[in-house]
Amino acid sequence: MEILYLLIPLSAALVLIILGIFGWALHRGQFEDLEREGERILQYDSAVLDADQIAAQQQSKQSPPV
Repeated sequence: MEILYLLIPLSAALVLIILGIFGWALHRGQFEDLEREGERILQYDSAVLDADQIAAQQQSKQSPPV
């Protein structure tokens, strides 16, 4: 029964922290334009490559086929 003295305040604190994070996300505009983000994954854009991927791609183009 004494564990309730620990669990109830901890659960109340967790709820307040979750509500604070959700309020922060709302304030920062995280949920403003959900349709554009859903459509963005369907559009074809050229892939963003880092330096290692660019070097590997150029190397594969330059090497003769085996």
